[in-house]
Amino acid sequence: MQYNFTQFKTDLKKVEDYLSKEYSQLNIGRASPMILDSISVESYGSYVDLKNVASISIEDPKTLRIAPWDKSQIKGIEKAIAGANLGLSLATDDTGIRVIFPQLTTETRQTLVKVLKEKLEDARITVRKERERIWDDVQAKEKEGKLTEDERFRAKEDLQKVIDDANASLEAIFEKKEKEVMG
Repeated sequence: MQYNFTQFKTDLKKVEDYLSKEYSQLNIGRASPMILDSISVESYGSYVDLKNVASISIEDPKTLRIAPWDKSQIKGIEKAIAGANLGLSLATDDTGIRVIFPQLTTETRQTLVKVLKEKLEDARITVRKERERIWDDVQAKEKEGKLTEDERFRAKEDLQKVIDDANASLEAIFEKKEKEVMG
């Protein structure tokens, strides 16, 4: 019997998706509606995602336009974005809010790369934990007699190949984002 890595590969894909989503929410000096995905606004006594109370559009490469469906929500949206501490400038008018992405300085870019590396390391730690979980499972199956010793060694080699592919993929995601940040 050969060890089945299908679920493990699915879990690793989720780690890659998580890293990509985390990176998409960082301010890299270009207008991106995804940076606002994590913002919740108080609306009629409960907190809802910003995208559920307003339309968000790209006005130009450095500006987003937020047009709330209910104009009385403008102050609440402004407060939520300012409270998120994303380093964005806000300009309010009677129809909505203009979110301005500031030009990145060299120092800001270097700080951003450090944040990217921290998020990459978090993803790698998750991959290592998953690897250890799978390896423990392989060893347990061998003790139960469900795998032979040769199958355990083959599973270990296959596991390492899957891990190497996952780490290479995470590294590629990081390098692509690093190029974007450094311009």
